Amino acid sequence: MASAFFNAMADPAKAHSLSAGTEPADMVHPEVVEAMREAGIDISGSSPRKLTADLARGASLLVTMGCGEKCPFVPGLRRLDWDLPDPKGQAREMVRRIRDDIRSRVFQLASREGWLA
Repeated sequence: MASAFFNAMADPAKAHSLSAGTEPADMVHPEVVEAMREAGIDISGSSPRKLTADLARGASLLVTMGCGEKCPFVPGLRRLDWDLPDPKGQAREMVRRIRDDIRSRVFQLASREGWLA
């Protein structure tokens, strides 16, 4: 959700987001796809990928969501950790709250960094 919101908000000439997880699922969870569709973003064609040190090394900022020790360490890479509940299997209203919290955090980050379109 964060990556999709970021790429919808950010100026692509300034910044771009990739999404990856330490233990990616086989597919994006249906409740997340639906919540994002409600927000006007279609992520149904997205595929989860593994977060590796090589993938993170190409970044200037790594935003994690509670992965703790499982997150790769890349020297010199800025990292923010957003402690958010996992939307997997949550009721529709909870997924919406998580989605809206993520959208707000992404907007604040992109605004603060000067990356908004």
